[in-house]
Amino acid sequence: MPDALSARRLSRRGLLAAGGAATLATLLAACGKDDAAKPAAGNGSGPWSFTDDRGTKVEAAARPTRVVAFTGVAAALIDFGLDKQVVGVFGETKRADGTADPQAGDLNVEGVEILGNVWGEFSLEKYAALRPELLVTHMYDPDALWYVPDESKAKILPLAPSVAITTARVPMTKPIERYAALAESLGADLSAKKVTDGKARFDAAAEAVRQAVKANPGIKVMACSGSPDLFYVSNPKVSTDLMYFAELGVDIVIPTKLEAGDYFEALSWESAGKFPADLILLDNRSTALQAKDLTAKPTWQQLPAVKANQVSPWDAVPRFSYAGSAPLLENLATAIRNAKKVS
Repeated sequence: MPDALSARRLSRRGLLAAGGAATLATLLAACGKDDAAKPAAGNGSGPWSFTDDRGTKVEAAARPTRVVAFTGVAAALIDFGLDKQVVGVFGETKRADGTADPQAGDLNVEGVEILGNVWGEFSLEKYAALRPELLVTHMYDPDALWYVPDESKAKILPLAPSVAITTARVPMTKPIERYAALAESLGADLSAKKVTDGKARFDAAAEAVRQAVKANPGIKVMACSGSPDLFYVSNPKVSTDLMYFAELGVDIVIPTKLEAGDYFEALSWESAGKFPADLILLDNRSTALQAKDLTAKPTWQQLPAVKANQVSPWDAVPRFSYAGSAPLLENLATAIRNAKKVS
Protein backbone atom coordinates (compact mmCIF):
# COMPACT_ATOMS: atom_id res chain seq x y z
CA MET A 1 0.00 0.00 0.00
CA PRO A 2 1.11 3.58 -0.21
CA ASP A 3 2.87 4.69 2.93
CA ALA A 4 1.20 7.27 5.13
CA LEU A 5 2.97 10.11 3.39
CA SER A 6 1.84 8.90 -0.02
CA ALA A 7 -1.69 8.37 1.19
CA ARG A 8 -1.75 11.95 2.40
CA ARG A 9 -0.60 12.99 -1.06
CA LEU A 10 -3.53 11.16 -2.59
CA SER A 11 -5.81 13.62 -0.83
CA ARG A 12 -3.89 16.67 -1.97
CA ARG A 13 -3.35 15.93 -5.64
CA GLY A 14 -4.91 19.25 -6.55
CA LEU A 15 -1.90 20.97 -4.99
CA LEU A 16 0.67 18.97 -6.95
CA ALA A 17 1.41 20.52 -10.29
CA ALA A 18 2.67 18.18 -13.00
CA GLY A 19 4.70 20.81 -14.73
CA GLY A 20 3.24 23.40 -17.04
CA ALA A 21 0.04 24.23 -18.83
CA ALA A 22 1.10 23.38 -22.37
CA THR A 23 -1.74 22.12 -24.50
CA LEU A 24 -1.83 18.65 -25.97
CA ALA A 25 -1.71 20.05 -29.47
CA THR A 26 1.44 22.01 -28.70
CA LEU A 27 3.14 18.96 -27.24
CA LEU A 28 2.30 16.79 -30.18
CA ALA A 29 3.52 19.46 -32.56
CA ALA A 30 6.82 19.52 -30.69
CA CYS A 31 7.27 15.83 -31.49
CA GLY A 32 7.00 16.38 -35.22
CA LYS A 33 3.87 16.91 -37.26
CA ASP A 34 4.12 13.72 -39.25
CA ASP A 35 4.90 11.05 -36.70
CA ALA A 36 4.02 12.34 -33.22
CA ALA A 37 0.72 10.52 -32.91
CA LYS A 38 1.70 7.42 -34.85
CA PRO A 39 2.24 4.24 -32.81
CA ALA A 40 5.33 2.19 -33.43
CA ALA A 41 4.98 -0.53 -36.04
CA GLY A 42 3.06 -3.53 -34.73
CA ASN A 43 4.73 -6.86 -34.25
CA GLY A 44 2.23 -8.81 -36.32
CA SER A 45 0.59 -10.39 -33.30
CA GLY A 46 -2.88 -9.33 -34.35
CA PRO A 47 -5.50 -7.65 -32.15
CA TRP A 48 -4.63 -7.31 -28.45
CA SER A 49 -6.87 -6.78 -25.45
CA PHE A 50 -6.64 -6.84 -21.67
CA THR A 51 -9.34 -6.16 -19.09
CA ASP A 52 -7.89 -4.18 -16.21
CA ASP A 53 -9.09 -3.77 -12.64
CA ARG A 54 -11.32 -0.82 -13.49
CA GLY A 55 -13.28 -3.33 -15.54
CA THR A 56 -12.06 -1.56 -18.67
CA LYS A 57 -11.31 -3.70 -21.71
CA VAL A 58 -8.23 -2.13 -23.23
CA GLU A 59 -7.87 -2.94 -26.91
CA ALA A 60 -5.31 -2.30 -29.65
CA ALA A 61 -4.89 -3.38 -33.25
CA ALA A 62 -1.61 -5.07 -32.29
CA ARG A 63 0.20 -6.05 -29.12
CA PRO A 64 1.70 -2.89 -27.57
CA THR A 65 5.46 -2.70 -27.90
CA ARG A 66 6.05 0.74 -26.36
CA VAL A 67 5.04 0.59 -22.70
CA VAL A 68 5.33 3.41 -20.17
CA ALA A 69 4.79 2.50 -16.52
CA PHE A 70 5.25 3.49 -12.91
CA THR A 71 8.81 2.45 -12.08
CA GLY A 72 7.81 -0.39 -9.75
CA VAL A 73 5.36 -1.69 -12.35
CA ALA A 74 8.03 -1.59 -15.06
CA ALA A 75 10.37 -3.55 -12.79
CA ALA A 76 7.67 -6.15 -12.12
CA LEU A 77 6.94 -6.57 -15.83
CA ILE A 78 10.66 -7.06 -16.45
CA ASP A 79 10.73 -9.71 -13.71
CA PHE A 80 8.04 -11.52 -15.68
CA GLY A 81 10.10 -11.43 -18.86
CA LEU A 82 9.46 -8.18 -20.69
CA ASP A 83 12.43 -6.10 -21.77
CA LYS A 84 12.61 -3.66 -24.65
CA GLN A 85 8.85 -3.10 -24.50
CA VAL A 86 9.38 -0.76 -21.53
CA VAL A 87 10.46 2.60 -22.97
CA GLY A 88 9.55 5.05 -20.21
CA VAL A 89 8.91 5.22 -16.47
CA PHE A 90 7.64 7.63 -13.83
CA GLY A 91 8.06 7.60 -10.07
CA GLU A 92 11.17 7.19 -7.93
CA THR A 93 13.75 5.76 -10.34
CA LYS A 94 17.11 7.31 -9.49
CA ARG A 95 18.54 8.36 -6.16
CA ALA A 96 20.29 11.70 -5.68
CA ASP A 97 23.65 10.04 -6.34
CA GLY A 98 22.44 8.69 -9.68
CA THR A 99 22.13 5.07 -8.61
CA ALA A 100 18.92 3.15 -9.20
CA ASP A 101 16.18 3.41 -6.61
CA PRO A 102 15.30 0.02 -5.06
CA GLN A 103 11.85 0.37 -6.64
CA ALA A 104 13.54 -0.03 -10.05
CA GLY A 105 14.57 -3.63 -9.42
CA ASP A 106 16.35 -5.00 -12.51
CA LEU A 107 15.15 -2.14 -14.70
CA ASN A 108 17.94 -0.57 -16.76
CA VAL A 109 17.37 2.99 -15.59
CA GLU A 110 19.81 4.34 -18.19
CA GLY A 111 17.90 2.65 -21.01
CA VAL A 112 14.47 4.23 -20.43
CA GLU A 113 13.07 7.75 -20.50
CA ILE A 114 12.35 9.00 -16.97
CA LEU A 115 9.24 11.19 -17.11
CA GLY A 116 9.39 12.13 -13.44
CA ASN A 117 11.42 11.02 -10.45
CA VAL A 118 9.17 12.14 -7.59
CA TRP A 119 5.48 12.44 -6.77
CA GLY A 120 3.79 15.06 -8.95
CA GLU A 121 6.37 14.94 -11.74
CA PHE A 122 5.23 13.61 -15.11
CA SER A 123 6.60 15.25 -18.24
CA LEU A 124 3.80 15.34 -20.76
CA GLU A 125 6.17 16.49 -23.48
CA LYS A 126 8.54 13.53 -22.94
CA TYR A 127 5.59 11.15 -22.76
CA ALA A 128 4.17 12.34 -26.08
CA ALA A 129 7.61 12.10 -27.70
CA LEU A 130 7.86 8.41 -26.72
CA ARG A 131 4.85 7.57 -28.93
CA PRO A 132 3.46 5.36 -26.13
CA GLU A 133 1.20 2.45 -26.92
CA LEU A 134 0.30 1.56 -23.32
CA LEU A 135 0.41 3.24 -19.90
CA VAL A 136 0.42 0.97 -16.82
CA THR A 137 0.26 1.81 -13.13
CA HIS A 138 -1.11 0.78 -9.73
CA MET A 139 -4.60 1.66 -8.52
CA TYR A 140 -4.89 2.07 -4.75
CA ASP A 141 -8.34 3.65 -4.94
CA PRO A 142 -10.99 3.34 -7.66
CA ASP A 143 -9.92 5.18 -10.83
CA ALA A 144 -6.92 6.77 -9.07
CA LEU A 145 -3.89 6.14 -11.28
CA TRP A 146 -0.79 5.98 -9.10
CA TYR A 147 1.70 8.79 -9.84
CA VAL A 148 -0.34 10.04 -12.81
CA PRO A 149 -1.14 13.62 -11.71
CA ASP A 150 -4.84 14.45 -11.66
CA GLU A 151 -4.04 17.94 -12.91
CA SER A 152 -2.68 16.67 -16.22
CA LYS A 153 -4.26 13.26 -16.70
CA ALA A 154 -6.81 14.74 -19.12
CA LYS A 155 -3.86 15.44 -21.42
CA ILE A 156 -1.93 12.25 -20.58
CA LEU A 157 -4.61 9.59 -21.00
CA PRO A 158 -5.67 10.38 -24.59
CA LEU A 159 -2.15 9.63 -25.84
CA ALA A 160 -2.32 5.86 -25.23
CA PRO A 161 -4.57 3.19 -23.70
CA SER A 162 -4.05 2.72 -19.96
CA VAL A 163 -4.13 -0.28 -17.64
CA ALA A 164 -4.66 0.00 -13.88
CA ILE A 165 -4.11 -2.89 -11.46
CA THR A 166 -5.63 -2.89 -7.96
CA THR A 167 -2.96 -2.76 -5.27
CA ALA A 168 -4.99 -2.23 -2.09
CA ARG A 169 -7.59 -4.19 -0.11
CA VAL A 170 -6.49 -7.46 -1.71
CA PRO A 171 -3.63 -9.74 -0.64
CA MET A 172 -0.28 -9.17 -2.33
CA THR A 173 -0.58 -12.33 -4.43
CA LYS A 174 -3.50 -10.81 -6.37
CA PRO A 175 -1.64 -7.89 -8.01
CA ILE A 176 1.32 -10.21 -8.63
CA GLU A 177 -0.97 -12.56 -10.55
CA ARG A 178 -2.53 -9.66 -12.45
CA TYR A 179 0.82 -8.20 -13.50
CA ALA A 180 1.91 -11.68 -14.56
CA ALA A 181 -1.19 -11.96 -16.75
CA LEU A 182 -0.54 -8.53 -18.25
CA ALA A 183 3.08 -9.38 -18.97
CA GLU A 184 2.03 -12.62 -20.64
CA SER A 185 -0.47 -10.75 -22.82
CA LEU A 186 2.39 -8.46 -23.87
CA GLY A 187 4.53 -11.40 -24.97
CA ALA A 188 6.27 -12.62 -21.81
CA ASP A 189 6.88 -16.34 -21.35
CA LEU A 190 5.76 -17.21 -17.84
CA SER A 191 7.27 -20.69 -18.19
CA ALA A 192 10.77 -19.22 -18.58
CA LYS A 193 13.26 -20.30 -15.92
CA LYS A 194 13.66 -16.74 -14.62
CA VAL A 195 9.95 -16.59 -13.86
CA THR A 196 9.55 -20.09 -12.44
CA ASP A 197 12.63 -19.62 -10.27
CA GLY A 198 11.10 -16.42 -8.92
CA LYS A 199 7.84 -18.22 -8.13
CA ALA A 200 9.68 -21.05 -6.37
CA ARG A 201 11.64 -18.56 -4.28
CA PHE A 202 8.43 -16.69 -3.39
CA ASP A 203 6.65 -19.87 -2.32
CA ALA A 204 9.61 -20.94 -0.21
CA ALA A 205 9.79 -17.52 1.41
CA ALA A 206 6.07 -17.57 2.21
CA GLU A 207 6.51 -20.94 3.89
CA ALA A 208 9.50 -19.56 5.81
CA VAL A 209 7.24 -16.84 7.24
CA ARG A 210 4.67 -19.44 8.30
CA GLN A 211 7.35 -21.50 10.00
CA ALA A 212 8.90 -18.46 11.71
CA VAL A 213 5.53 -17.55 13.20
CA LYS A 214 5.07 -21.11 14.46
CA ALA A 215 8.59 -21.25 15.88
CA ASN A 216 8.31 -17.88 17.61
CA PRO A 217 4.65 -17.34 18.48
CA GLY A 218 3.19 -14.18 19.94
CA ILE A 219 5.41 -11.65 18.16
CA LYS A 220 3.40 -8.46 17.58
CA VAL A 221 4.40 -6.60 14.42
CA MET A 222 3.72 -2.94 13.62
CA ALA A 223 4.19 -1.45 10.15
CA CYS A 224 4.78 2.29 10.26
CA SER A 225 6.15 5.38 8.59
CA GLY A 226 7.69 8.46 10.16
CA SER A 227 7.51 12.12 9.21
CA PRO A 228 8.81 15.16 11.10
CA ASP A 229 5.43 15.81 12.71
CA LEU A 230 3.53 12.52 12.71
CA PHE A 231 3.94 8.79 13.21
CA TYR A 232 1.77 6.70 10.89
CA VAL A 233 0.64 3.15 11.74
CA SER A 234 -0.44 1.24 8.64
CA ASN A 235 -3.58 -0.84 8.35
CA PRO A 236 -3.18 -4.54 7.40
CA LYS A 237 -6.81 -4.63 6.28
CA VAL A 238 -5.98 -2.29 3.39
CA SER A 239 -2.26 -2.66 2.72
CA THR A 240 -1.86 -5.53 0.26
CA ASP A 241 1.47 -6.82 1.56
CA LEU A 242 0.45 -6.57 5.22
CA MET A 243 -2.80 -8.34 4.38
CA TYR A 244 -0.80 -11.21 2.90
CA PHE A 245 1.58 -11.28 5.86
CA ALA A 246 -1.48 -11.65 8.11
CA GLU A 247 -2.72 -14.54 5.96
CA LEU A 248 0.62 -16.23 6.62
CA GLY A 249 -0.04 -15.94 10.36
CA VAL A 250 1.81 -12.74 11.26
CA ASP A 251 0.16 -10.85 14.13
CA ILE A 252 0.05 -7.26 12.85
CA VAL A 253 -1.11 -4.19 14.78
CA ILE A 254 -4.47 -2.93 13.52
CA PRO A 255 -4.85 0.84 14.00
CA THR A 256 -8.14 1.95 15.51
CA LYS A 257 -8.63 5.59 14.46
CA LEU A 258 -8.20 5.57 10.71
CA GLU A 259 -7.77 8.53 8.40
CA ALA A 260 -9.68 8.94 5.12
CA GLY A 261 -9.00 5.94 2.91
CA ASP A 262 -8.37 3.73 5.95
CA TYR A 263 -4.68 3.34 5.08
CA PHE A 264 -3.27 4.38 8.44
CA GLU A 265 -3.70 6.06 11.79
CA ALA A 266 -1.78 9.30 12.19
CA LEU A 267 -0.34 9.71 15.68
CA SER A 268 1.43 12.64 17.21
CA TRP A 269 4.95 11.72 18.26
CA GLU A 270 3.83 12.08 21.87
CA SER A 271 1.43 9.17 21.22
CA ALA A 272 3.86 6.98 19.27
CA GLY A 273 3.69 4.29 21.95
CA LYS A 274 -0.07 3.79 21.61
CA PHE A 275 0.23 0.30 20.10
CA PRO A 276 2.50 -2.27 21.80
CA ALA A 277 4.79 -4.04 19.34
CA ASP A 278 7.72 -6.43 19.50
CA LEU A 279 8.89 -5.86 15.93
CA ILE A 280 8.62 -2.69 13.87
CA LEU A 281 8.53 -2.64 10.07
CA LEU A 282 9.71 0.85 9.11
CA ASP A 283 9.01 2.35 5.71
CA ASN A 284 12.39 2.37 3.99
CA ARG A 285 11.71 4.75 1.11
CA SER A 286 13.35 8.13 0.66
CA THR A 287 9.96 9.80 1.22
CA ALA A 288 9.95 8.69 4.88
CA LEU A 289 12.26 9.27 7.82
CA GLN A 290 14.61 6.38 8.50
CA ALA A 291 15.68 4.96 11.85
CA LYS A 292 18.80 7.14 11.93
CA ASP A 293 16.61 10.19 11.32
CA LEU A 294 14.30 9.28 14.19
CA THR A 295 16.93 9.20 16.93
CA ALA A 296 16.00 12.78 17.82
CA LYS A 297 12.45 11.68 18.66
CA PRO A 298 12.41 10.70 22.38
CA THR A 299 9.20 8.69 22.06
CA TRP A 300 10.69 6.69 19.19
CA GLN A 301 13.72 5.87 21.28
CA GLN A 302 11.44 4.71 24.10
CA LEU A 303 9.52 2.16 22.01
CA PRO A 304 10.33 -1.34 23.30
CA ALA A 305 11.05 -2.67 19.80
CA VAL A 306 13.47 0.20 19.15
CA LYS A 307 15.21 -0.35 22.47
CA ALA A 308 15.60 -4.03 21.56
CA ASN A 309 16.91 -3.14 18.09
CA GLN A 310 13.98 -4.98 16.54
CA VAL A 311 13.32 -2.62 13.63
CA SER A 312 13.28 -4.01 10.10
CA PRO A 313 13.08 -2.11 6.78
CA TRP A 314 9.70 -2.22 5.05
CA ASP A 315 9.00 -1.74 1.34
CA ALA A 316 5.70 0.08 1.68
CA VAL A 317 5.07 -0.13 -2.09
CA PRO A 318 6.22 -3.64 -3.01
CA ARG A 319 7.42 -4.72 -6.42
CA PHE A 320 4.50 -6.88 -7.47
CA SER A 321 6.31 -9.85 -8.95
CA TYR A 322 7.40 -13.12 -7.40
CA ALA A 323 11.07 -12.19 -7.74
CA GLY A 324 10.47 -8.71 -6.36
CA SER A 325 8.38 -9.78 -3.37
CA ALA A 326 10.28 -12.91 -2.31
CA PRO A 327 13.04 -10.92 -0.54
CA LEU A 328 10.39 -9.06 1.49
CA LEU A 329 9.08 -12.36 2.81
CA GLU A 330 12.58 -13.70 3.45
CA ASN A 331 13.49 -10.60 5.46
CA LEU A 332 10.24 -10.78 7.40
CA ALA A 333 10.80 -14.44 8.25
CA THR A 334 14.29 -13.65 9.55
CA ALA A 335 13.07 -10.68 11.59
CA ILE A 336 10.30 -12.72 13.22
CA ARG A 337 12.60 -15.66 13.98
CA ASN A 338 15.09 -13.36 15.66
CA ALA A 339 12.60 -11.20 17.57
CA LYS A 340 11.94 -11.45 21.29
CA LYS A 341 8.79 -10.50 23.18
CA VAL A 342 9.39 -7.00 24.51
CA SER A 343 5.95 -5.34 24.55
